[in-house]
Amino acid sequence: MSVPLLKIGAVLSTMAMVTNWMSQTLPSLVGLNGTVSRAGTSEKITLFQSPEEGWQLYTSAQAPDGKCICTAVIPAQSTCSRDGRSRELRQLMEKVQNVSQSMEVLELRTYRDLQYMRSMETLMRSLDARLRAADGSLSAKSFQELKDRMTELLPLSSVLEQYKADTRTIVRLREEVRNLSGSLATIQEEMGAYGYDDLQQRVMALEARLHACAQKLGCGKLTGVSNPITIRAMGSRFGSWMTDTMAPSADSRVWYMDGYYKGRRVLEFRTLGDFIKGQNFIQHLLPQPWAGTGHVVYNGSLFYNKYQSNVVVKYHFRSRSVLVQRSLPGAGYNNTFPYSWGGFSDMDFMVDESGLWAVYTTNQNAGNIVVSRLDPHTLEVMRSWDTGYPKRSAGEAFMICGVLYVTNSHLAGAKVYFAYFTNTSSYEYTDVPFHNQYSHISMLDYNPRERALYTWNNGHQVLYNVTLFHVISTAGDP
Repeated sequence: MSVPLLKIGAVLSTMAMVTNWMSQTLPSLVGLNGTVSRAGTSEKITLFQSPEEGWQLYTSAQAPDGKCICTAVIPAQSTCSRDGRSRELRQLMEKVQNVSQSMEVLELRTYRDLQYMRSMETLMRSLDARLRAADGSLSAKSFQELKDRMTELLPLSSVLEQYKADTRTIVRLREEVRNLSGSLATIQEEMGAYGYDDLQQRVMALEARLHACAQKLGCGKLTGVSNPITIRAMGSRFGSWMTDTMAPSADSRVWYMDGYYKGRRVLEFRTLGDFIKGQNFIQHLLPQPWAGTGHVVYNGSLFYNKYQSNVVVKYHFRSRSVLVQRSLPGAGYNNTFPYSWGGFSDMDFMVDESGLWAVYTTNQNAGNIVVSRLDPHTLEVMRSWDTGYPKRSAGEAFMICGVLYVTNSHLAGAKVYFAYFTNTSSYEYTDVPFHNQYSHISMLDYNPRERALYTWNNGHQVLYNVTLFHVISTAGDP
């Protein structure tokens, strides 16, 4: 006889950890990689950080005989012997570092959920003890009703045991990441013969296991949005602010971008506390202006829409340079398909537990919202979905666990009205209340690291906590 699968829904609600952010500091910032120096009529242009990394060129405007003089310093000889394997190793190391950062975020969130489940277990045991003590003081009917309710809650103990097992899995995964990082570092030092294919397979396997863990432990269906938490009132009516969704817990930098078009100035604050006080910040001047407010910071880079184009730009903060830019095929721009509030909001970039997304519209999709997964390294579209929801009827949108949630307005009275599930290519209409305190939202984004919504509301920077309904299998996989 088959045993039916038992599933328990556990409601997970987390805080934005504002207090922790305010107490954290950022390591010293790094300036430009390239350097330029002048001595007389000569100019030195460093194309790479050092001769070990690449070529250096020295130029002089003119020699005595009128000819241009160019002098090149070649890389160190040892670099030439490394050929393409050095680049391959660096790419693997970057992937492992990304996995390590994701593990830290997942471990933190799982710990919070485990603490919540343990508190529920303590509550249940306390209730059970009171029921036993009150056996004689309650009527038979009342006692039976309470006993039945208690029986319904008992399976949560199995859920707790599952969480404990999942936590141990994360610890083992973290150890694997540490071992693999050590192996890659050793190989990078020796640069001898090595099994690159084997290493690549191990990295891919780690990435797959991490993704599976994140989907199992961190994801759920949105069931509630908290009351707003106003962080600061700063800037104009429109803008965006954010933290890095992939940064380690010790990194609490805040980025601030005022306005919705032609802007180039990005302020980087050291901590949330500094952002609130308006102190300890540096300025980045983007080489190309932005359009809209749908920017996102992901793994040290800013992703934004280039003004008057459908080009996606990836700007790296540490090197202060554009790493890659690419046109999003068919995407409308320049207020062709904005959200209901306008503001050149044709293209909206988002990050959730599974990676980088773009939300936009094309003529081919007749003005309906398109969701695309983007490769964060190349900005190529990996897969797209047509949601069927008209973008001009949407106030704003955000992604949680591969689900696009859409609000029905940017004004007072807005609610989360529509949800599109990319894993099943299906949708449903929802009714999640959303308190629009300042009556005009021009930016709404989810941060998976903190499980919080960031909003720019009529010149106010606001946070919302979210509640997810998480279904856990207690008898194997479905």
